[in-house]
Amino acid sequence: MAKTMRVLSVVSECVPLLKTGGLADVAGALPQALAERGVGMRVLMPAYRKQRWRLDGMEVLFQEENLFGGTGSVYGGTIGGIDFLLLDAPHLFDREGGPYSGPWGDWEDNPQRFAALSWVAARIARQGLNDGWRPQILHCHDWQAGFAPAYLEWGGPRDVKSIITIHNIAFQGWAKAELLNELRLPPHEFHIHSLEYYGGLSSLKAALVTADAITTVSPNYAIELMLPEYGMGLQGILAERADIVSGILNGVDTQVWSPDAEATPYSFDNLRGKIENRAMLCAAFDLEVPGPLAIVVSRMTDQKGIDLLPEVLPEFIEAGGGIAILGSGDPALEGAMRALELRYPERVGVRVGYDEGLSHLMFSGGDAVLVPSRFEPCGLTQMYGLRYGTLPVVAQVGGLADSIINVNPASMMAGVATGFTFSPTTADALAGALRRLVRLWHEPEAWAQVQRNAMRHPVGWEASAEQYAQLYAELVG
Repeated sequence: MAKTMRVLSVVSECVPLLKTGGLADVAGALPQALAERGVGMRVLMPAYRKQRWRLDGMEVLFQEENLFGGTGSVYGGTIGGIDFLLLDAPHLFDREGGPYSGPWGDWEDNPQRFAALSWVAARIARQGLNDGWRPQILHCHDWQAGFAPAYLEWGGPRDVKSIITIHNIAFQGWAKAELLNELRLPPHEFHIHSLEYYGGLSSLKAALVTADAITTVSPNYAIELMLPEYGMGLQGILAERADIVSGILNGVDTQVWSPDAEATPYSFDNLRGKIENRAMLCAAFDLEVPGPLAIVVSRMTDQKGIDLLPEVLPEFIEAGGGIAILGSGDPALEGAMRALELRYPERVGVRVGYDEGLSHLMFSGGDAVLVPSRFEPCGLTQMYGLRYGTLPVVAQVGGLADSIINVNPASMMAGVATGFTFSPTTADALAGALRRLVRLWHEPEAWAQVQRNAMRHPVGWEASAEQYAQLYAELVG
């Protein structure tokens, strides 16, 4: 299909180049999903140390000599089917460590580093690249790209529209007020209705007050963000701009996450392979589980509700259940999971860290996946669970509420149930959901029906990409 729309996506990480979380998955999936809808998207991200080797053979398409302390050059090339624009600014990004932090914590100059990414994005939007390409839409993701809509808005008349997508409002890009001039922001905009945020600056707030459209990664999260308990201090500005706020549910890459592509394949109409995968999963974690085998693949943080597990798992284990856990995070929570493993060595298995291959085995072999998050903008884990017939047990928040149909008499009678939801996010409510899970497990025909419902449920990018394409079209008229 001919590309009729030009979009510049601005993001701090993107697969296949770099991933620290779900943001990278979304940034990598959107360009290919949108290409089928006539949208030509280029992805602008920093060339961190581990990505700089890819610049060899690429063409310099843009250059900024005075980029917050040094020269920045934008190289263009196609990697993994995505048209990348890599911002090479060694004084900001050529460092040992992660994209946001080093051995001793967050990089102190993160405000300048990601202001530079935003500055270049806005300049490309205004003047285009050396090859003649110029976007019609500037699509910015999270706080790292938050100053881009502001630079575009405050740089004079413009014909390019901007979007900010909030992937997690807990991260807001805060900076000291004295950096106002250094970050090239207009002093007259330092007030409560614009840049000022609790005495400092917030790149995310800057985007929220200047962008032409605001999206979040699920419809329910868009509603929640206007409430004090979820808005993290920004609920007021979101409520003021409610007419341009929308929620578009993320999808997953159904080629990468597919039960019929696993070592022991299976499908919704032939689940025998899942039984073999379950045996392999038990062997990998040295488990013997007579009842439902649950999995957890998650960061170990209170936000993810991992602290609830020590209280609820003993009852689940006594009912015949077991659990395999993969993740890392809070050392205290890692220790609590280790303690559960020591207490129930044949029912609880723990791997601290992350292993992509092991995670695939867990989804293909598990019976249920637990996602007891206190807040969850969208969540991909529950969608992987749907895809693999590994029934999600989720808190009824954010995108979890948007993507799972709770097992109850009405949904079972209608034949649409896909998992278990619970509210509020407490140990008692989670324990109740696990009891319902165990009861369904003992009804094999009903369990298999819910598995098939889950596996049929659409979790790809088709519907979401169509919504983004429509939003782009509305913005450019």
